[in-house]
Amino acid sequence: MIDIKIDNLFVVLNQIERLQQGVENRYLLMRVLSGSMHTAVMMNFRRGGRPKWLGLEYRHGKPLIDSGALRGSISSMADNDTALVGTNMEYAAIHNFGGMAGRNRKVRIPQREFMTLTNDDKQGLMDDVQTYFQNLIK
Repeated sequence: MIDIKIDNLFVVLNQIERLQQGVENRYLLMRVLSGSMHTAVMMNFRRGGRPKWLGLEYRHGKPLIDSGALRGSISSMADNDTALVGTNMEYAAIHNFGGMAGRNRKVRIPQREFMTLTNDDKQGLMDDVQTYFQNLIK
């Protein structure tokens, strides 16, 4: 039989306890994730879409950012189990997904997806999670 003696048992137990607390109390992680998603959505507005949104047909200016109301309505929220980013503007969905709008649904609004994450954004979220757990056991 082989016996293994742990000289730093207190340190190991302390790290396990910190890890357990970090898994049970995830608010800080969710706050970081919602902040990263919010930053990604704001980047979509700054760059005019990622990929680029279609231009405007009937007026001059930049799509979705002329007044800044939609961009200004983007908010984030986090709790222990959820990280959210969204808007309460009732016209947001038609611009994000595209579709028919206006009287008798005669105006076609092209999709200009602003509530989206790129693959790099998604990787950044995974990096946030990994950093969170690495910091718990330091």
